[in-house]
Amino acid sequence: MLGTGEYTTGFTGAGASDSDKSTGVVALVMLDLKRRGKVGHLGMCGTNGPKLPAVRAHMQRAIGPAVYANIDPATVETWPEDTVVDREAYKAAVAAFGPGDVAIIFTPDDTHMAIAACCLARGMHVMITKPPVKTLADHLELIRLATAANRLCTVEVHKRFDPIYVDARDRITGLGPFSYFTAYMSQPKHQLETFKAWAGKSSDISYYLNSHHVDFHEWVLRGAARPERVAALASTGVADAELGNGIRTEDTITLTVQWRNRRPGPEASFEGGTLGHGIYTSSWIAPKSDVHSQQRWFYMGQGGEVTVDQAHRGYSIAQDGASYASVNPLFWKPAADAATREFKGQRCYGYISLESFIDAAAACNTGTRGPSDFDGELATIATTAGTTAILEAGRRSLDQAGRPVDLVYASSQSHVPEGLRDSVW
Repeated sequence: MLGTGEYTTGFTGAGASDSDKSTGVVALVMLDLKRRGKVGHLGMCGTNGPKLPAVRAHMQRAIGPAVYANIDPATVETWPEDTVVDREAYKAAVAAFGPGDVAIIFTPDDTHMAIAACCLARGMHVMITKPPVKTLADHLELIRLATAANRLCTVEVHKRFDPIYVDARDRITGLGPFSYFTAYMSQPKHQLETFKAWAGKSSDISYYLNSHHVDFHEWVLRGAARPERVAALASTGVADAELGNGIRTEDTITLTVQWRNRRPGPEASFEGGTLGHGIYTSSWIAPKSDVHSQQRWFYMGQGGEVTVDQAHRGYSIAQDGASYASVNPLFWKPAADAATREFKGQRCYGYISLESFIDAAAACNTGTRGPSDFDGELATIATTAGTTAILEAGRRSLDQAGRPVDLVYASSQSHVPEGLRDSVW
């Protein structure tokens, strides 16, 4: 496990996260998979050794034997040494593992490429949080590295395992050619304290949150439509003051994307196909409310439409000493079994996303399947270039005062972008 932050351990610089991930997700899932015999040696690597004692203490309090039966975070080896700050500690951690082992990367966006390349060179299978990289060029290089190593490389996009999203995707295939899509996703502004180490430096809110629904939409339309042009808009004024790091950081980012449907017929060409458009908005200045993250989207095909409010499932809790909350146990279930104190989140899509990668890597190791066999099942690096292209084009558009950026394809049949080009006004 590369990265020791909120999604891995539930720990932030100020202590336990106050989100729905105070237990962390990655480490707890891996410890449970170890209990189930699916993984063995567990390691976790950060960069700030002096912070690791606090991380380990938090894990004992949040997920240790006093909370979950048969779960012991003390069995996780950590890097670097507690007295050392080392930005390249991942190299020593990776060296402690070998070919066929797995690496799960949850670190700042601008570090993903170097860490993933190191893991692939070691012969490891790799899962990377979204976005896997920030540029299309790096994404295409990562495809090359994974192919050359004959190793599985995937992106952790757990929305693909949400049963509501999966059902919606399957229904959308019957709604005719794509016409319109709009999505909104937010984080509360106090979360900027958690993100202070990287917000505006290594990434922005579009890479962090728009990546969810851009990936979902691209997954839904793969082969049926392709993105062709991206223009971006932004709002400012809050994040700069909240972060106080002197770096200009957008509060809210909207990507507008022109899509073209594949023209029906034996040639299966995009040339002359009808148009659709998508709007993807993300923000990290939302007020604290009943959910940690507002998440909703609307899809219109030429033959029907779908509306999803991913944040509200009709399940709410009010408790003395705690605020009113709408909870989503479909994603994550931190409450232990009332009778046995065992962790019971194995059927949550936050868990299934990680377990599916572990199972796929195991199948590759036994030779029963190869990495490319999972291109139709998982978010492999080979099948997710379109999302990276949209996110990079959005960043380039923002940096050029909203100038549109075109996605370049090798032919009128291809749906995998090979480059970006500033649009001619």
